[in-house]
Amino acid sequence: MWFWLAGAIVAEVTGTVALRFSDGFSRLWPSVIVVLGYGIAFYSLSRALSGGMPIGVAYGVWAAVGVALIALIGAFFLGESLSWVQVGGIVLVIAGVLALELGRTSHAA
Repeated sequence: MWFWLAGAIVAEVTGTVALRFSDGFSRLWPSVIVVLGYGIAFYSLSRALSGGMPIGVAYGVWAAVGVALIALIGAFFLGESLSWVQVGGIVLVIAGVLALELGRTSHAA
């Protein structure tokens, strides 16, 4: 399940970065990468869910890791700013996802 979720995250991040370069879907190859990236992301997410991963955990991890990666890629490679408040927000999102996962495992015990 985690393999499929990781694939969903990588595909979604790839599609989102390509979206930045698609110029409103007026550039062919970045636009093709956007469509493929999101298609693969949703397929991979569906495989993780059909493998038994709880939807709250899957979507939470997907969203949190995706947001963090996109923010870091934007800051380090695309010249976008990233304030300390935004970094703190990313940490809080990741902490929330960890709480979801830890709550699931402690509830099952």
